[in-house]
Amino acid sequence: MLFLNGTIAEESWFDDDVTPALFKQELDSGEGNITVWINSPGGDCVAAAQIYNMLMDYKGDVTVKIDGIAASAASVIAMAGTRVLMSPVSMMMIHNPATIAFGDTAEMQKAINMLAEVKESIMNAYEIKTGMSRTKISHLMDAETWMDAHKAVELGFADDILQRQDAAEAEDLEAPEVSMLYSRAAVTNSLMDKIAAKCHIKAPDGCTGATETENVTDNGRSCDEIRERLNFIKRFI
Repeated sequence: MLFLNGTIAEESWFDDDVTPALFKQELDSGEGNITVWINSPGGDCVAAAQIYNMLMDYKGDVTVKIDGIAASAASVIAMAGTRVLMSPVSMMMIHNPATIAFGDTAEMQKAINMLAEVKESIMNAYEIKTGMSRTKISHLMDAETWMDAHKAVELGFADDILQRQDAAEAEDLEAPEVSMLYSRAAVTNSLMDKIAAKCHIKAPDGCTGATETENVTDNGRSCDEIRERLNFIKRFI
């Protein structure tokens, strides 16, 4: 199980970024099918592309689970999942790539052309996963589209929504020996049962003529007195 939390970057400056090198080290430490939990606002698209390729090239199944947000470059990584599952309270966001450029009009045009090609490469990942037309994907990116879990499933960016344990699996579990009901009536009944269990039927000490109807507890009080007291307490619980 791997956790992709935080900003995606080529290098980590404060030891809180996810880098391709760190991710590869974690990925190579195990084998078999894996689960990747994602909660990331995105980051460097080139670094995200490297992680995406690692997961696409991985020999086992890759289950991606989004428990917070998979935005921008993180949404690209999510597309590498064999199955992509989203928490019902998670979000996914896709948008156009951005950069910072400096120079004359020729340099600005180079930056524009570069961003256009980066967008095309990002669209490749979305297209493979969703099967959606590139024109529609492009429009969604232009609009900076935010998707909840249901919308992501509807559009094909995710396969399903994370659920609690299936009922079929729950049937295989052993029932607990003690069940608890958190209600006022249940607490009252439980209290009375416990006190009743402490009542032993016997004659008072030193009394030789006691009848069978004289039910007395260990502390010398009759069961009738205790029952009356409990009924009084019940009115205030």
